[in-house]
Amino acid sequence: MTMTKSIPSQALDALYPLFAAATHEASVAMGRWTGGLITLSLDEVREIPLERVCSELGIGDEPSTMVVMPMTGEAGGDMILAFDEVDGRRLASVLLNRPVATSPEWNELERSALCETGNILSCAYLNALTRALNVELIPAPPYFTYDYAAGVIEQALMQQAATADTMLICRTRFRREGAELSWHVFFVPNAEMRERMRLVTSMHLN
Repeated sequence: MTMTKSIPSQALDALYPLFAAATHEASVAMGRWTGGLITLSLDEVREIPLERVCSELGIGDEPSTMVVMPMTGEAGGDMILAFDEVDGRRLASVLLNRPVATSPEWNELERSALCETGNILSCAYLNALTRALNVELIPAPPYFTYDYAAGVIEQALMQQAATADTMLICRTRFRREGAELSWHVFFVPNAEMRERMRLVTSMHLN
């Protein structure tokens, strides 16, 4: 199988405004959804070796609350929104207008609230990426999982690992009323998406 070419450093610099615009749209959408409570900002766009993904992103061995948003269409991949237990519970309580749950199990309403959060976030990103890359990106229904984040990320990377030895990461900062949250969003493009991004940025640089 042919390995996908890495995205040159100049192309990564060209990708930053694209993902900054997508992050801004997602921040506006999240603000509407949470009553102005949550905002997002983009820190960096870069590629890292697959074997260093978890350590670079600070993903430990503890279970995490995650919403996975698969993407289909001409190109695709996965977006993964991960919370720690406390922040996930707090968000669900705000969205449902009820006290923070103390049950160890996530009930259906809490799961649904977080999945809708992931859906709003991914749709905002995909709308911006669709315009910039001229590809049709179709979000599949998000699903909730409480699992070991490293395992979920590694599973999402399996297809990419067959065609590339690096992962494109967009490090995004989440804030609640100015205070930083332990949230992460991971964008894991498949080989077709990576190639489209590489070609589009290469054309802009020439």
